[in-house]
Amino acid sequence: MTKPDVLVFNPVYDAQVMARIDTAYKLHRLDKAEDKEQFLEEYGARCKSVIINGHTEFNDSHLEALPNLKLIACSSAGYELMDIEALQKRAISLTNTAEALFEDVADMAILLMMASKRNLVRGHDYVRARLWSEKGMFALQSSLRGKNLGIAGFGNIGQAIAHKAAIFGLNISYHSRSEKAGLPYQYYEQLDALASWSDILIVVVPGGAETEHLIDKDILDKLGPSGVLVNISRGSVVDEEALIAALKSGQLGHAALDVYKNEPTPNQQLISLEQVTLYPHHASGTVETRRRMSELVLENLDAFYAGTPLITPVY
Repeated sequence: MTKPDVLVFNPVYDAQVMARIDTAYKLHRLDKAEDKEQFLEEYGARCKSVIINGHTEFNDSHLEALPNLKLIACSSAGYELMDIEALQKRAISLTNTAEALFEDVADMAILLMMASKRNLVRGHDYVRARLWSEKGMFALQSSLRGKNLGIAGFGNIGQAIAHKAAIFGLNISYHSRSEKAGLPYQYYEQLDALASWSDILIVVVPGGAETEHLIDKDILDKLGPSGVLVNISRGSVVDEEALIAALKSGQLGHAALDVYKNEPTPNQQLISLEQVTLYPHHASGTVETRRRMSELVLENLDAFYAGTPLITPVY
C-alpha cells in the first residue's frame, strides 16, 4: 500500500512520535530543504496534508504551491499566522493541539502569579548575593488570600486557572466574549471593569489582530500601582510601550510574562526592569505535554486519511 505524501514545514516536538509519523507516511521534509521554493515546486502537488508549527508563516504562495492541500496539522495551540478565511474558502481543514496543554499552561500562570506576589526572583537573588546576612530579613511581601484575581479569556485554560487559583483563597472573576453558564465566578462584560476590580489580571486570550494591544494604557492604569499583570497568551496582546511606561512610573506594580512582542529578543527596557518576572514562552514546555501535542498531530493525520472525524479540529 502506498503511503500518503505529507509535507513537513516543522517536525513535531517529540522525536519518537516523529519517527512513528515517518513510518506511517511518506514525508517530504521542507524544513531540511536548502531551496524551499524548488522543493515546494517538486513535491507540493503530491501532498494533501502538511505538518506545521503555528508560529511558522503560511501564506498565499504556500497555498498556490499546494493545490491539493486538504489538511493542515498544526503542532501548536496557536495558529494566528494562518489565514482562516482563505483556508475555509478552499475547504482546507485545520487542527491544532490546544487540548493537550491546558493544565501545564494554567500551572505556569499560577506560578508566575505567585512568583510576582511573593517576589520570588528577588528573594532568590537576595540569598544568592548573601544580602540576607548583610542586610537582614527580606522585605515583607503580599499574600494571595483575599485578593481579587481577574482572568481575561475564559476558555479551557482560563477555567483551569480559576479552578487552581480558588485553592489559594482568591476571589475570582472573568471577562470573555460571553458569559459561561453554570460557573461560580463573576462575569464582567467589559474588560476595563474587570481590571478596575482586579488586584491580579491574568491574560489568556488568543493572539491575532482582534486582540492586538487589548491590554493598553487604560487597562494598566485601572490595575493600578499595586496591580499585577500576568500574560501567558501572546506578546501582541499587550501594548509593551504602555507596559514599560506604567512599570517605570509606578502606575503598575508588577508584570509576569511568558510571551513578548519580539521573541526570542524581547525589548531590553522591559526585561531590565526589576518589577518584571520573566519566562521564555515555555508555559507548555514539559516533556509530557509536548509528547501529547505530537501525538495529536499523528492522530489527526490518521483520522484524515482514514476518512473519520478529525480529533482536534479548529473549525
